Amino acid sequence: MSDQTPTLSTGLFKGLAPEDADGILQAGERLSFPAGQAIFEAGDPGDAMFVIADGQARVDVGGRFHIMKPGDFFGEMALLAPGPRMATVKAESDVTAVKIGAEDFQAFLLAHPAVAVSMMKQLVIRLREVEQRIDAWMA
Repeated sequence: MSDQTPTLSTGLFKGLAPEDADGILQAGERLSFPAGQAIFEAGDPGDAMFVIADGQARVDVGGRFHIMKPGDFFGEMALLAPGPRMATVKAESDVTAVKIGAEDFQAFLLAHPAVAVSMMKQLVIRLREVEQRIDAWMA
């Protein structure tokens, strides 16, 4: 396993200054999961997100899945609105991930309001993309 720090530059964290992204990662704890182990399952309480530092994880939502690699993150909805998990995520290989709890993340946002504004922009972009997909499916 590697000790390298993942980078946050996509999705919810796109456009963040490197020092802000590093600050988010410092708010978390490093965990390891052996291949085949569930990191979390649909229905579990959501109170943290994960950033993959090493290895690969499989995200399964409603029978559709995709593979996450180092630098990718999942479970981010739980940071702002804790609730039951909507997906199951399992380690495809041995995985090292940074787990960032909702309370730690929210404290970071209070101290760094520019990060909160940047994330809100990305959430709106993601919402628009989902609305476009739903419109396309309904057509």
